[in-house]
Amino acid sequence: MVGALQGAGVVVTGAGGGIGAALARRFAAEGARVVVNDLDAGRAKAVAEEIGGIVVAGDASAVVPDALDALDGVVDVYCANAGVAFGGDPLDESAWATSWDVNVMAHVRAANALLPGWLERGSGRFVSTVSAAGLLTMIGAAPYAVTKHGALAFAEYLSLTYRHRGIKVHAICPQGVRTDMLAATGSAGDLVLKPTAVEPEDVAEALFRGIEEDRFLILPHPEVAEYYQARAATPDRWLAGMNHLQQKWEELR
Repeated sequence: MVGALQGAGVVVTGAGGGIGAALARRFAAEGARVVVNDLDAGRAKAVAEEIGGIVVAGDASAVVPDALDALDGVVDVYCANAGVAFGGDPLDESAWATSWDVNVMAHVRAANALLPGWLERGSGRFVSTVSAAGLLTMIGAAPYAVTKHGALAFAEYLSLTYRHRGIKVHAICPQGVRTDMLAATGSAGDLVLKPTAVEPEDVAEALFRGIEEDRFLILPHPEVAEYYQARAATPDRWLAGMNHLQQKWEELR
């Protein structure tokens, strides 16, 4: 990737910390002009000052117009990284509404805003931070698991629909990553995610390897591929295993 991103316009949502900040730092290190977006303006400013980026704070769903203005009208790479994770009662409709809006519809809105320009010039790169939960599932977090499935499905749709027209799409699907979001998952995260958690920088490195190899699916935890295959090949056995985890978690609560 050395030199390939020099001067490219890159937007990273949810970049005030965690995976988003790691992505912003890595793109900036490659010479890109990076728009740092986060709901927390103070955190976005801190990362932008560190990397020489541009702050566009606010809702990730509405960042594209201001990002285009900041990047002289050209966004080459869009990282749909902002996300929310709710545990608890799966019937909490407010959690479902927020999860759907942030984890799925923000991606849809960004793509709708960017695709006309990308298709006109025949190039563009959409990076979706999904989660292994989008390939598998996650105990104790129904809105998160289901909407991450939606985010993956939308990324797949973009790829299959537009790849012949120059649009590159990548879906990042890590398990545990040492971020504030992991810390907030409580005992479920401690049981399932924490033992094999990686650093945000490892996720950024995995993405750049995937970009170099032109791969859609980015797996910072390679073992997720085996779990995904087992889920497809023997779903009842896989569900039984996940139910065993559920029971183990219930004993810890």
